[in-house]
Amino acid sequence: MPLIGTPAIVLSAVRYSETSKVVRLATREHGVQSAIAKGALRPRSRFGAALQLLSEGQAQYLARENRELHVLTAFDLERLHVGLATDLARYATASALAEVMLRFAPPDPHPASFDRFRDALQALETAPAREVEALGFRVLWHLVSVLGFAPSLGACVRDGTPLPAEGGLPFSTREGGALCASCAAQQGATQLPAEARADLIALLDPAAALPALDARHGAAHRRLLARYVRYHLAEGAELPALEFWLERPWVRE
Repeated sequence: MPLIGTPAIVLSAVRYSETSKVVRLATREHGVQSAIAKGALRPRSRFGAALQLLSEGQAQYLARENRELHVLTAFDLERLHVGLATDLARYATASALAEVMLRFAPPDPHPASFDRFRDALQALETAPAREVEALGFRVLWHLVSVLGFAPSLGACVRDGTPLPAEGGLPFSTREGGALCASCAAQQGATQLPAEARADLIALLDPAAALPALDARHGAAHRRLLARYVRYHLAEGAELPALEFWLERPWVRE
């Protein structure tokens, strides 16, 4: 069994026996992998408290050929992301990101998604409280996009017709982006008002300023993003972290 060393982030950790855990890791060079951490629950485990959700470090595991469960031999902790625990908005967004990685990132090398996920956690941890909601939209859209499901906004997603630069925009979750007037009439679409369109463009552009979203517009963007993820990625799977992020039970209306 070859020994693999790679940057990794813990996506989940569940008890396997009285003394062991099974962890799912987002790794930079090998995609999402599962490994058993033998003895992780013992008082003097070599893993210590490193195998917490969203812990970031250098993982080493023995790769079992043609097996889905490898053997974790070490996890050298580099960052715990303790700032994500300062409020539920940060943690809920980070958990939704982890769920998207866990369910939809490939078990093959995909450095772009790992880098986007890692950078998103760091940004969420340090962002001012007033920016957390809009930043959450941005990092979730960016992760969905780097996984291959970027929404099309500049041209009709069906026939490539260039779209007007301003004004409202027909948007189809099913088709994966904006539609021209002709295709929208045939397929049906949600009409994004001009302001919502401008906000979405800004959220997809990492260089743009984060838009200021009031409660109504924030709720609309959450529903749109959640529908998009469910349709293009979930394929009927339950997404409890995304649902928790969508419902925002920590906010008192």
